[in-house]
Amino acid sequence: MRYVKGKCDLIIGGLVFLSSLVITGVNGSIHEYKDEAFIPRFNSFFFHGGSEGLYASKVQDSPLPVSDDSNNNKPLNGKSFIRFESITFRRTKEAANKQNEMQLSTGIVEAIILEVKDRNEIGGSYLNSDAICCTPALAKDGSCKVGEVIIHQDPENPGWPKRIQTSFEGNSEEAIMVLQTVEINKTGMYYLYFMFCNPELKGTLISGRTVWRNPEGYLPGKMAPLMTFYGLMSLAYLILGLLWFLRFVHHWKDIIQLHYHITAVIGLGMCEMALWYFEYANFNATGSRPMGITMWAVTFSAIKKTVSRLLLLVVSMGYGVVRPTLGSITSKVLLLGVVYFLASEALELVEHLGNINDFSGKARIFLVLPVALLDSCFIVWIFSSLSKTLEKLQIRRSMAKLELYRKFTNSLAVSVLLSVAWIGYELYFNASDPLSELWRRAWIIPAFWTLLAYLLLLVICVLWAPSNNPTRYAYSGEALDDDDEGLSLTGSGVIVGGDLSKLERKERKASITADHVFGLGEVVLEEDKRE
Repeated sequence: MRYVKGKCDLIIGGLVFLSSLVITGVNGSIHEYKDEAFIPRFNSFFFHGGSEGLYASKVQDSPLPVSDDSNNNKPLNGKSFIRFESITFRRTKEAANKQNEMQLSTGIVEAIILEVKDRNEIGGSYLNSDAICCTPALAKDGSCKVGEVIIHQDPENPGWPKRIQTSFEGNSEEAIMVLQTVEINKTGMYYLYFMFCNPELKGTLISGRTVWRNPEGYLPGKMAPLMTFYGLMSLAYLILGLLWFLRFVHHWKDIIQLHYHITAVIGLGMCEMALWYFEYANFNATGSRPMGITMWAVTFSAIKKTVSRLLLLVVSMGYGVVRPTLGSITSKVLLLGVVYFLASEALELVEHLGNINDFSGKARIFLVLPVALLDSCFIVWIFSSLSKTLEKLQIRRSMAKLELYRKFTNSLAVSVLLSVAWIGYELYFNASDPLSELWRRAWIIPAFWTLLAYLLLLVICVLWAPSNNPTRYAYSGEALDDDDEGLSLTGSGVIVGGDLSKLERKERKASITADHVFGLGEVVLEEDKRE
């Protein structure tokens, strides 16, 4: 029996893998099929109609009957179901001409709905390990009918896995599936397959659509918690934006260029989270992704990711703190940003406008790799720039700025370690859950990255918050390069070889309070007296 179980896992795994490459007409929880072909597998032919995590219906006092056209008029709140709408099977003309027009049934196509934990109940037998369809030898004991898919009913859940049959009549080329609604009364990951066993039906195509719904709406099970998450993140960005705006206005005379960059990232984050919330809310209400809102959300997400990484990079380079401009490397920074935006936009479009099944396709890896490579470039460049900036600040004995950058470096290092650990967990999660059985936890994967980006932005806002004493982090007369300074620094940090201007004296005295913390205040005052 272990061999049979392993074989069944292999069958279902193969079906899922092949189906992820076949489905092209998916529109949210409304899965559309446009003349899709069936794929041969062992002694059967199958087409994967969809897979989603579904929660049990909350209202079960008036169940939705199968084969009832009035279901569309019944209230949907609290109901979880899979509905078959306008499903049409079209066989080849040659196959139809071989049949007797007087026969009532000349070919059967079956719709099989199963929960992933019941995958071993489909096909398989100790007599024939490769059989999905019933053969004459297997039918001898009466456990199955020749020409039908082998289904072992679950004694604890009668009627499941669910089988719905549609027959071709006479020599007709088309068979239309009656409008049917199957209510889901048990939470789980559900798969839908259309299958037939008759080799004469080879070349049959399927058209139509199925509608999948959870009790609270049309969002697939693993995506449903993200709507609440994006709503909370919208509120978090709104609060951060309000606090930053009040601080910005209160100290507007002391604003530096870096503060405008931080403001832009906060604004982009607010728009991104709001757009994703409304996109998910619309998707949940209609069952289809609103193309316009989704495109805007994807674009804002790509822009925000790009600008956030550029902000980390320019901050690490000491922009506005130890150098007033980026100089000759500006073009390189912008080029990296443009390339990252294009790669990120492509990945986001595929993720959110492609296959909406709770089972993700393997083709996504080809778009993940460029983004991962560019992220690595950002990380290497950021920490390399941080190292140089810390070295400059240590040489110049700018202790307040040095302490600021040390805190920023520590925060960034912690975030990188968390990212690496989370990537390891994500790889383990995907490898250990090939059939999406852990779909109720899958939403935390994308949520983590959104939350980490927010926390990093929060750290930058705290460290570089506008204040009455901008000289503690702003560029204040230090030259761009050490060779252009015209000032020599002694080991004790005392500046010699030149007079300070009145403005420089004023700025240095304003920063004495911060310097006292590090024991430099007395040195600065003594130097000012001698001058």
